[in-house]
Amino acid sequence: MKNIIILFSCFWNSLVFAQPFNELTLWDDKPAQEWMTQYYPIGNGRLGAMLSGGVTQDHIQFNENSLWTGDEQETGAYQAFGDVFIDFENQSAKVQEYSRSLNLQEASHNVTYKSDGRIFQRRGFANHPDNVLVFTYNSKMKGAYSGLIRLTDAHGTAISGDPDALHFGGKLENNLRYGATLKIKHVGGTVTLKKDKNKTVGLEFKNVDSFTLYIVASTDYSPLRSNRWRAGDPVAKNQQVLDNIDTKSDAALFKSHIADYQSLFNRFSLSIGKANRGNDLKTTRQRIIDYKKVVTPSLEALMVQYGRYLLISSSRKGGLPANLQGLWNNSNTPPWRSDYHSNINVQMNYWPAEVSNLAECHVPYLDYIHSMREVKKQNTQMQFPGVRGWTVRTENNIFGGESFSWNTPGSAWYAQALWEHYAFNQNKDYLKNFAYPILKEICEFWDDHLKRRDDGTVVAPNGWSPEHGPTEDGVSHDQQIIYDLFTNYVEACDSLQIDPDYRNHIATLKGQLLKPKIGKWGQLQEWETDRDDPEDKHRHVSHLFALHPGRQISVNNTPELAEAARVSLTARGDESTGWSMAWKMNFWARLQDGNHAYTILRNFITLVGGEGVDYDEGGGIYENLLCAHPPFQIDGNLGYVAGVVEMLVQSQEGFIDLLPAVPDQWKAEGQVSGLRARGDINVDMKWKDGKVVSYKLTSPVKKNVKIKVNGDFKDVVVQR
Repeated sequence: MKNIIILFSCFWNSLVFAQPFNELTLWDDKPAQEWMTQYYPIGNGRLGAMLSGGVTQDHIQFNENSLWTGDEQETGAYQAFGDVFIDFENQSAKVQEYSRSLNLQEASHNVTYKSDGRIFQRRGFANHPDNVLVFTYNSKMKGAYSGLIRLTDAHGTAISGDPDALHFGGKLENNLRYGATLKIKHVGGTVTLKKDKNKTVGLEFKNVDSFTLYIVASTDYSPLRSNRWRAGDPVAKNQQVLDNIDTKSDAALFKSHIADYQSLFNRFSLSIGKANRGNDLKTTRQRIIDYKKVVTPSLEALMVQYGRYLLISSSRKGGLPANLQGLWNNSNTPPWRSDYHSNINVQMNYWPAEVSNLAECHVPYLDYIHSMREVKKQNTQMQFPGVRGWTVRTENNIFGGESFSWNTPGSAWYAQALWEHYAFNQNKDYLKNFAYPILKEICEFWDDHLKRRDDGTVVAPNGWSPEHGPTEDGVSHDQQIIYDLFTNYVEACDSLQIDPDYRNHIATLKGQLLKPKIGKWGQLQEWETDRDDPEDKHRHVSHLFALHPGRQISVNNTPELAEAARVSLTARGDESTGWSMAWKMNFWARLQDGNHAYTILRNFITLVGGEGVDYDEGGGIYENLLCAHPPFQIDGNLGYVAGVVEMLVQSQEGFIDLLPAVPDQWKAEGQVSGLRARGDINVDMKWKDGKVVSYKLTSPVKKNVKIKVNGDFKDVVVQR
């Protein structure tokens, strides 16, 4: 770590020009023009920004993830926060050796170029420990920078200023207060507050050698309903951050940022095949275009690490979970409210958390589930009088408010995340005191809500296969999620050795649930009635939940149902929206068909908005690698990570399966470290010619583990 920081400092101070390539870098040779498709994202879990890297004008669009309209009843929408524009007086649009890059190893945005014989360089990063966005503009030349810095509020309030800072603040229609401050420090030259008829225009800088911008933003949101969702003064919060960093150098802020970020990011590494340096040195956009002609495993691996980067950047312990767009949003009326969609999307956001060694990034989602419980209980009682427990609608906000259709299995799907966090980390205190009470109350909802038939079968009433319909009893999607909930609850009781009577009651109820059925053309039925259309290409394949992320269906234990799932999946086709393709990758991996999973992966890495195939329903990625739904949704990026990991290791059946679905294109050679398996086990391995040649399993506690390696089962002792 120390060596990395020293090397970067030397690079920064000497302003050496170099190609920005490494295997963990996105880059382009021109500034970004389009926010969604070209800007690069940075974030610290709470604050995020999208960056243009412009020459004559630089644009920083920033967010804070608690800026929401709505309340406990109305969903409202996630809001844009503000923008910073830096207009340069003495910068020519015609520059040489321009590059802007997003370095995933350092979570930093870097711009370098030459203009009029002068060298310019910038660095931006989102510091989590100090809660601030930092942007440094540097040059070897004295007096290199002159221009104007403008700050705008996305809600149009007036800007105020000090000699070295700009501010805005306001109140949304739900009385949520918010505020932001931009502060500047500079070397050489002058900075003055520019006004026009007592109206603040911005900060004018003249002949400065270098300068740094610090952006802080906050609201008075609290995650506690007992506080009525409010706590603290945004102005005071922002000032406290600025006071805390006032004596810290930019180098110190970058050092703390690096140490914090890499403590998460560096846990996992992936290498597939050999680098193609000729192709890998091209811009990221060109690499995506060329990928259709020349397979580049380094780009496939980069997509994995980019997904992990996005999760770290948008979901940190103590904060809110990643929403439909992570935390990056430039609209006050974003698509689908940029909300927490409970019928696949928020769940998919967290599929990579445990398996790719980012368990701490899972915690905001678990805390969010806990924080919504009391509001959801009240809303559920109004819709389903007399039931215990709670469930949710499809669209959800940060105050418990919700809208659109009731998604009755939604809370049971939430509960899966609570169980998985325990399954991977084996913390019984967490299970007993945090997860178990929620698991039980959601079981109680279904205990009261399920419909008992005269033949002893138990079904979920009035189900709706998401976004596909129609409404009827016994929809496969609902049945499978309830089965998963009951399975996890029973195992939680067994782990804790508690509540035997209710445990046995739920186990009995689970045994009475309507089971998955195979239809007339060999498909896994989406509904209890055999009505599936083999020509249907709908993006939701919700009736395969039992295959993934559930564990009711598997190639090993239920081969006939697994084959029926294969028939259904084949009929739905390979091309679809971004998140749908990501889910299909996971389905095919669970079917242990690595080549078909890889076909979906190849479809996913398709440039949208440029050369390449534009799918009718979307799909693919933009040149900044963000998933195109369309428009941008982060779930596809994160589901992609989970899909690749499922191809490399699986542990849902009580044993650890190494390389269960490795595709032919990856068989030559590869290695991965920092994978996670259920049972609190870390997995490192290398392979060659499709065979595992070495592996290492570690765990904090000595234990006996069954593994499957190169087709053979083995019992091994795992320890630290």
